[in-house]
Amino acid sequence: MHPVWTPLLLSLKVAGLATLLNLVLGVAAAYGLSRWRSALRDFIDSVLTLPLVLPPTVLGYYLLVLFGRRGALGAWLERMGIELVFTWQGAVLASTVVAFPLVLKAARAAFESVDHQMEDAARVLGVSEAGVFFRVSLPLAMRGIMAGVLLAFARALGEFGATLMVAGNLPGRTQTLSVAIYEAVQAGDDGSATLLVVITSITCIVLLMVAGRLTPDRAQQQLR
Repeated sequence: MHPVWTPLLLSLKVAGLATLLNLVLGVAAAYGLSRWRSALRDFIDSVLTLPLVLPPTVLGYYLLVLFGRRGALGAWLERMGIELVFTWQGAVLASTVVAFPLVLKAARAAFESVDHQMEDAARVLGVSEAGVFFRVSLPLAMRGIMAGVLLAFARALGEFGATLMVAGNLPGRTQTLSVAIYEAVQAGDDGSATLLVVITSITCIVLLMVAGRLTPDRAQQQLR
């Protein structure tokens, strides 16, 4: 196997797992924020969206403080035999945190666009709250959610700063696509760097095009 495929496959695995986690966590948080009426809602939304604007190195530092061997959560996990720092699981953690706001924002906007009268009608017919969510709210918001999920996958696939700080750069173990590009450039291996850059660019363009098609066009909505 060509050496460039190893970080590509690892990146796909890391991005895929991070996206699955964000699908569950992001949708749950988005639905709660879209339905919760409280003065704290905007504050919590800002905190959850913070990874979108913070430098990746700052996020990496926070994760090291929390999940490092001396961190509050890291020490607890170590007693259970779980290590995240300098492992591919750590890369999943970093990618999940960095990409989480993309799912949160898209899913919250999708849930807020759902017609509340349809949800109320379901309740009048005796549908439980869980049934309203899974049978009415979630299906109607699915296009927006999937757009956010695709964007989150693309973001997780290209994550660099936080991943490098938490997972490190261990070839074949924690070296993801973006880290491999950085190392290839540093080593003067222009061929490998170019190949990895082209693969990353094509993948992200395809994901952005699909996400764009899933996002409803506001102009079309106004004409309906």
